[in-house]
Amino acid sequence: MEFLKEVRDKFGISRVLVTGVAGFIGWRLAEVLLENGFYVVGIDNMNKYYDVRVKEYRKRRLLKYDNFKFYQVSLENLEALDVLLSEYQCDAILNMAARAGVRYSIENPHVYLTSNAQGTLNLLELMKKYKINKLVLASTSSLYAGQPMPFKEDLPVNTPVSPYAATKKAAEVMAYTYHYLFGFDVSVLRYFTVYGPAGRPDMSIFRFIKWIDEGQPLQLFGDGTQARDFTYIDDIVTGTIKALKPLGYEIINLGGGQNPVSLNQIIAKIEGFLNKKARISYLPFQKTDMKETWADIHKAKALLDWEPTVDLDTGLKKTVEWYLENKDWLKDIRV
Repeated sequence: MEFLKEVRDKFGISRVLVTGVAGFIGWRLAEVLLENGFYVVGIDNMNKYYDVRVKEYRKRRLLKYDNFKFYQVSLENLEALDVLLSEYQCDAILNMAARAGVRYSIENPHVYLTSNAQGTLNLLELMKKYKINKLVLASTSSLYAGQPMPFKEDLPVNTPVSPYAATKKAAEVMAYTYHYLFGFDVSVLRYFTVYGPAGRPDMSIFRFIKWIDEGQPLQLFGDGTQARDFTYIDDIVTGTIKALKPLGYEIINLGGGQNPVSLNQIIAKIEGFLNKKARISYLPFQKTDMKETWADIHKAKALLDWEPTVDLDTGLKKTVEWYLENKDWLKDIRV
């Protein structure tokens, strides 16, 4: 992959800090970097927002690499982060750590503020102290709620409808402030519904596969016509690594870029791969949910030479195959 060589040789980035390294995106991002000779310092607080056994599975896959160091540290712990960055002089930070989940953010907003906003501020302060110039910041399509589609990066996303979205917006704005004051190079990536093998068990695709396979009632909020711009994990990782290039300060969508796909369509495809029928339990539509998401990815194409390469059927098939291969322990995972 030529872009990985460019990151290392042209941009001078070979040692990185990946936060949230046992999370879905952070894990796969670190794995690709490690496979290609980068040195990765990974941190994760291993919180129990979803079943920690999935995080332990991801972490075990990373620990086999000699060029990987793992520390169980929270972004809120400024002192511990300071010690780490004083020991490992990193060329860039990829901040994938965040409290995720729109619905849970309404129940426990304080932890979202400390993790997503305060945690990002801690990293920015340490970048200043240790002269680390490059930050890639994971953000979210949830910021686009109520905006016209397809969602473009220049839309005025100033009215977040959940604490989760509000704290991600706070992180974006704080990163801009440090770019303006101290010249940091910041790539803010707004991800659109990421899925794939070893995905989050609180997300719809993992849940749908498990419920359909086990014959459990599939809990569906709304009528299933709500649609998402599903994006396969490896495409997201490629775009994230490409965003290590010098850009100044840019907000960039990473999404499927095609017409949104409804949850009813996703369920039908999973039924086909499993050769089983879903038993659907319909629940009220959640106020904080978005009816549709759809990324305009022209900016990613122009700045990063990036567009997704894995179609939905291929990605879903790989995800179902991973589930079936790991079914012996996934059967006990709480969703």
